[in-house]
Amino acid sequence: MAYRPLQEEFRQIPPVTKLYTCGCIVTTIAVQLEIVSPFQLYFNPDLIFKQFQIWRLATTFLYFGNFGFHFFFNVLFTYRYCRLLEEGSFRGRTADFFVMFLFGGTLTIVIAFFVNLVFLGQAFTMMLVYIWSRRNTYIRMNFFGLMNFEAPYLPWVLFGFSLLLGNPIIVDLMGIAVGHCYYHLEDVFPRTRGGFKVIWTPEFLKAILDGQPEDPNYMPMPEEERPGGYDWGEGAPVQDEEQQDDEQPQNNDN
Repeated sequence: MAYRPLQEEFRQIPPVTKLYTCGCIVTTIAVQLEIVSPFQLYFNPDLIFKQFQIWRLATTFLYFGNFGFHFFFNVLFTYRYCRLLEEGSFRGRTADFFVMFLFGGTLTIVIAFFVNLVFLGQAFTMMLVYIWSRRNTYIRMNFFGLMNFEAPYLPWVLFGFSLLLGNPIIVDLMGIAVGHCYYHLEDVFPRTRGGFKVIWTPEFLKAILDGQPEDPNYMPMPEEERPGGYDWGEGAPVQDEEQQDDEQPQNNDN
């Protein structure tokens, strides 16, 4: 595998993924340096609607906690599956991807009115994972080297892993529910008899976000990295037995 320079790799990150991931990292750095406080970021309906602290509608998705395993785990998943979606099923449709962000964020906030959650970034990450998994149903994955499974089971494997760690299960369930709502409304319902498209992208957004020609030097995430990620985390693509058999004579020759 050829590694590209860091600057070039950063430039190749698609725009929505770059903006959201950098927002999460910058927010956490600002909290660590005590430039801002988590109390200025969390979701609080009273402060939002009575004191017009509208920024909380966005910052609640940007803070995963202080630097540590939980932060890096969530940022890694956010970056990876956000990029896989933007470079995969949403490639060339940045406006549609942005509308998916708005839909997912809005529905997550609506649910948050009825549950006791103040930071919604982890639920949003699970939504991204769920949508990717349903649009890549035949990809086989490996989790920590312990089990093999197909991509649609990934959100539930992560849910079980989170449960073992003692994390609140409502967070993952929110993300799965929101992701399923988007997937059903966008991919399932319009294809059923009598169905119609529910989620529309305004033309002005398409003109702004999709109007620029694609960079001729643009290179998506390498194929060997795309399906599953890391063996210790979200999984890795598993080769078919026939492919392994084809490669075996070459290994014997070596």
